[in-house]
Amino acid sequence: MNTLPDYIAINKELWNAKTGHHVNSDFYRNEQFLAGMNSLNDIELGLLGDVAGKRILHLQCHFGQDTLSLARMGAIVTGIDLSDTAIAKAREQNELLGLDATFICSNVYDLPNVLNEQFDIVFTSYGTICWLPDLAAWASIVGRYVQPGGCFVFADFHPVLWMFDNDFTHVQYSYFNKQTIEETETGTYADYNADINLNSVTWNHDQAEVLQNLLNNQLQLERFAEFDYSPYACFPKVTEVAPRKYQIPGMEGKLPMVYALRMRKA
Repeated sequence: MNTLPDYIAINKELWNAKTGHHVNSDFYRNEQFLAGMNSLNDIELGLLGDVAGKRILHLQCHFGQDTLSLARMGAIVTGIDLSDTAIAKAREQNELLGLDATFICSNVYDLPNVLNEQFDIVFTSYGTICWLPDLAAWASIVGRYVQPGGCFVFADFHPVLWMFDNDFTHVQYSYFNKQTIEETETGTYADYNADINLNSVTWNHDQAEVLQNLLNNQLQLERFAEFDYSPYACFPKVTEVAPRKYQIPGMEGKLPMVYALRMRKA
């Protein structure tokens, strides 16, 4: 019987190492962000709507750019992340910008041990659930924190992408959650030359796994969309086909790259 690796410790070490490189990278454009740039994309902005005065829980917030963008838009935001290095940077930027966001260092599954309230919106986006082995438990956390009448907003890279090898030359992994994927990451998507050589542990999650587990937690689907582009140049050799819209050469318009949804709690 296969045993689950200590993925929380392994992935925390990786994301602690990534954070410093990400803050200083051209990818995250942190200087522009501090000067007023909104880091959120049209995809999630269209689902979030007017957030002024809304209480929002942002799961897996990294070093807080999107969380702080929501705070700038008038939301009352709490961001949580596994990485203590990322949370420390998020708090630093919150103070620097004179905002009032709250940041908590916790993995998703342990959040009920440190946070006991509900929110108008729970939000998470782009490359988050692949770090979690159990989507039934994840969806129960989401449902736990969405107040009745509130909603869950989610945007992520399409699970079809995770079937491919890193260079998108062949299908390497199952579309379905059939294995624990243990790899060594060299560099990072924000800086391929970063001095990082660390292990990672991830899982692929098909759309049915995502949707059914959320439906099981009193969340009703309101909107669902798929997109043939990524708003981030986080895959090798992508082409920018329009501002902040990237596609994989040879697969332009053929491959789903992002999906997004909004679900409301009855």
